[in-house]
Amino acid sequence: MIVIYNSFIKFCKNTEKLWQLGSIFEVPFTFKKGFIMKTAKSSLEAANQVVPKIEVNEAIQKHAQGNSVFIDVRDGIDIAETGTIEGALKIPRGFIEFAADPETPFHNKALEKDAEIILVCAAGGMAALTGHTLVEMGYTKVLNVGGFSDWKDANGPVESS
Repeated sequence: MIVIYNSFIKFCKNTEKLWQLGSIFEVPFTFKKGFIMKTAKSSLEAANQVVPKIEVNEAIQKHAQGNSVFIDVRDGIDIAETGTIEGALKIPRGFIEFAADPETPFHNKALEKDAEIILVCAAGGMAALTGHTLVEMGYTKVLNVGGFSDWKDANGPVESS
């Protein structure tokens, strides 16, 4: 059961329309038979199955070769505080679908479906989840380098924001 407080509700079912302002309104919600509720743990496990982890030193070598697209998926405040990988695109996890979809006006032209994309975040979790999204969108070469602090500790090239 979903409970919505003090909200404007529009609920349509079988051509009936129900509108209510304010107070408490309960919306019955059922899952299909066999449905398993996602959790943060299960989402991360699924992401890690489809987005390979790359060692930091290997990623630093790929960076030096210049053939990969690096993306920092942390929020701008985090990047401003710590810096990021030199030349990395700064695309927050919550915006990746728009930046990666050529059909949106927000598409980043550096993102091509067959480009090798290496993702970084604070610890690796957001990079894995972002990578999973990119794979679902048809990107074929997506890797997770993990956390930016590991990159920095390995003396990978960095830039300040």
